[in-house]
Amino acid sequence: MLSQMNGLALVLILGKQTFDIRNFGAIGDGTTMNSKSIQAAIDEAGKEGGIVNVPNGKFLTGTIHLRSHVELHLEDQAVLLGSTKRRDYQKVIWYTLISANKVNDVKITGTGTIDGQGAELAQDILHLVDTGEVKIPPKGWRPSELDRPEIIEMNYCKGVRVSGVTIKNSCCWVQTYRECEDLWMFKVKVDSKSYWNNDGIDLLDCKNVKVFDCDIDACDDGICLKSDNPKSRCENIDIAKCRVRSSASAFKFGTSSHGGFKNITIDNCQVRDTFRSVIALESVDGAILDNIEVGNIKAVNTGNAFFIRLGHRTVKAPVGRVKNIYLHDLDVQVPAIQPDLGYAFKGPDIATPHNVMPSSIMGHKEFPIEGVRLERIKIHYPGGGSPKIANSPVTALSKIPEYAEHYPEFNMFGELPAWGLFVRHAKGIKVSDCSFGIAKPDYRPAIVLDDVSNFTSTKLAISNISRDPVLAVRNAKNMKAPNLRTRIVR
Repeated sequence: MLSQMNGLALVLILGKQTFDIRNFGAIGDGTTMNSKSIQAAIDEAGKEGGIVNVPNGKFLTGTIHLRSHVELHLEDQAVLLGSTKRRDYQKVIWYTLISANKVNDVKITGTGTIDGQGAELAQDILHLVDTGEVKIPPKGWRPSELDRPEIIEMNYCKGVRVSGVTIKNSCCWVQTYRECEDLWMFKVKVDSKSYWNNDGIDLLDCKNVKVFDCDIDACDDGICLKSDNPKSRCENIDIAKCRVRSSASAFKFGTSSHGGFKNITIDNCQVRDTFRSVIALESVDGAILDNIEVGNIKAVNTGNAFFIRLGHRTVKAPVGRVKNIYLHDLDVQVPAIQPDLGYAFKGPDIATPHNVMPSSIMGHKEFPIEGVRLERIKIHYPGGGSPKIANSPVTALSKIPEYAEHYPEFNMFGELPAWGLFVRHAKGIKVSDCSFGIAKPDYRPAIVLDDVSNFTSTKLAISNISRDPVLAVRNAKNMKAPNLRTRIVR
């Protein structure tokens, strides 16, 4: 049914009015600036709710603001093309292309593309650095994330749906959802390798979230949960059937970790060519990290399987807690070389010499990590660790720094004295039906425990082709590790 309102064509589809942006003056030639036209369509749709349709074509735009009860729909050959000029972007919390702030029932749908043109936009921002309008942060070498636009930023929204679209070429984080509730993401494709800090999805203190069947290829963390608000947290989040490549970590909790992370599952996902960890669970700003389950993950060519860390970077906050972590059914292949070689924005070079890093559980010396279960985990290492490259024998455990105040990364401690698993300051660690294997001999033992209580292993298979013991321990209490050749370190 075709009707007229204020001279603008409206199509009624299943009871929803559809507003074609061309009827508001938008031109899809890739060069005409359409910010005002697209915003006019959104504002009209927002009066009673409706669909804003982006038809086939390339529609150049700066910042647009979504309204409650509005669905932004991109047809198959439609492209929302972000401006390459920073002056065309507005700042809500960060600069962004698509903004939604304190709205309800908002959607981005369709099979079209949102292209941030991040590389070209970054060049414009670097020009602003030359003119003095934008400053490089102290000790930094590139413009801050606060000065580089994201593609999507939604703050304090309820009832968010993002599905089908391809989001690419951001100048910063690709999409951020801050303290949103009832958020669903389905079949979203992220392809963003145009500049630094290109996190694929960032969830900040969000609740009741489902991320399903998404593809992420990002030059930073793939899917990242953060907690900026000490009075809030990420809670009730399910991530499933996603495919991730990252020049940082595939799935990361932190680094910002003030409030907490609770009741979160990651299931049935694939990871490839990832520089850092498949799974990084980090509390360094006071967060409570509790009841986390990660399972059924296949990872090929990744720098590290898992890194669980409790630190104390924010000294004005109390030390957080990390407890009740369940990792199961992981199959991870760690290569001998950097796994993201060949990407334009690969992970940073590691300054200190090191052999291949083990997975690690690293607590705080006064607050151990509690209750970690590792079940049916297979990690394949290249081996070949040599003291001629870096030497950290188990007799020198006391020399491994604590670094409670440091930025957390799996390689932050330098060379570790285990090739498979290193655990420090933890209690209640249960390992069952797991296997760690190496292709070449390594000078280190497979597993090292330092200040660990109530460690239990059953059905643990170690492919240990070196002469060292399988397990080395210092300050261990109530340890049950039958059939593992053990060395006690004083």
